[in-house]
Amino acid sequence: MAKLDPFFKLMIETGASDLHLSTGNPPLLRIHGDLQRVKYKVLEDEELREMLYEVAPEEVIKKFEEEGEVDFGLEIPGLARFRVNYYKQRKGVAAAFRLIPNKIKTIEELGLPSLLNKLALLPRGLVLVTGPTGSGKSTTLAAIIDYANRTRYDHIITIEDPIEFVHESRNCLVNQRELGTHTKSFANALRAALREDPDIILVGEMRDLETISLAIEASLTGHLVFSTLHTISAAKTIDRIIEVFPPAQQAQVRSSLSDAIRAVISQTMFKRIDRPGRIVAVEIMIATPAIRNLIRENKTHQIPSMIQTGRKYGMISLDDCIMDYLQKGWISPEEAFIKAIDKTRFLPFIKDKELADFTEIPG
Repeated sequence: MAKLDPFFKLMIETGASDLHLSTGNPPLLRIHGDLQRVKYKVLEDEELREMLYEVAPEEVIKKFEEEGEVDFGLEIPGLARFRVNYYKQRKGVAAAFRLIPNKIKTIEELGLPSLLNKLALLPRGLVLVTGPTGSGKSTTLAAIIDYANRTRYDHIITIEDPIEFVHESRNCLVNQRELGTHTKSFANALRAALREDPDIILVGEMRDLETISLAIEASLTGHLVFSTLHTISAAKTIDRIIEVFPPAQQAQVRSSLSDAIRAVISQTMFKRIDRPGRIVAVEIMIATPAIRNLIRENKTHQIPSMIQTGRKYGMISLDDCIMDYLQKGWISPEEAFIKAIDKTRFLPFIKDKELADFTEIPG
């Protein structure tokens, strides 16, 4: 048994999402969004390095020693799977382990709108799931891909860094590729995917111009493409994609993106106050003809108002979703205020007026 196994078991027993091991500190678990110290001694560099190297492949250790940080996937048979990052810091080595559940939850089990299942049935186009780190983007995408895997008869290719949720082929053929292990980059894998007869392509993250360009191209040539971005709203997502390109290309990109985009789901995680756990607030933008036109004409600032009036298409604004949770007593007024886009809507609910004074009102 590896020396880290008791910590992994403790994660599962406590419902922790993350384990942090850092030289000069005791181990910490993130439980329902908060870090909690484990009753254990302060970790020394040599001791922690030995623990980390025991569970890492040789090539991962080599890369870590050379570059100072490394991402990889770790599977403990019969226990769980983890997304792992090793890094060096001032006092020595450190690591973060994100628990990846063995069972993929459905959209319904995640408490998300059933409309998201319909996105798995689209014949082609680009669907983006966005939000800050730790907002559940990978979990949502896994649920959508799993629904496609169970209901379609197609070829699904995923390109991930690293592979997180494992999808066994059901009705679909599923091939999962990992950066550094099976391919050198998202762009290389995307370019190759177009020759591998896929129907659905999952790109773990659209990080650079080439990957974004290839993802748009793939979605315009008959493929259904899913990916993620670290943006907090649908309008900002569209702007971020376009701004990656040089000014001379942006008009053409707006045109291509307006044709390719099918939906943007933006997520933010909240700590529940009615019971232990967390809940995801979502904004959903469906690419109606009117929204496509706004993208084409560079009027993305009008997208939020279009979402407000698009409920019949399944659209919802992030602030409306947050307000719904707040009025149901599921989340705190303070967290609602901090994470809202239009903070003025939530000012009447907060008791700590100093929070309003020291938080930028426009969002």
